[in-house]
Amino acid sequence: QVQVVESGGGLVQPGGSLRLSCAASESRYFYIMGWYRQAPGKQRELVATITSGGTTNYAEPVKGRFTISRAKNTVELQMNSLKPEDTAVYYCNAKINVLTGYWGQGTQVTVSS
Repeated sequence: QVQVVESGGGLVQPGGSLRLSCAASESRYFYIMGWYRQAPGKQRELVATITSGGTTNYAEPVKGRFTISRAKNTVELQMNSLKPEDTAVYYCNAKINVLTGYWGQGTQVTVSS
């Protein structure tokens, strides 16, 4: 059994900040963990990933505003200077190999004045 649980979503005004957290099962090794988001009527898209070695990758729209970090099987996403277009359900993904990854339940982020 693998569990992936997100938390930290909420309502924030444009220009504000939120921090998301994702906790994956302690007994498994995840070589890549990351955040994805899906807005209503749109396809799920990459936000940021981080490898077990600490290498990060960010989608262009969030570069300079979001920061992903990792400690063991927990990843954080610090989101600053939030914009209305950041509004989406944010999902955590944890990969144990090239074929197998696990999704969390998602957490809602709403950016609105």
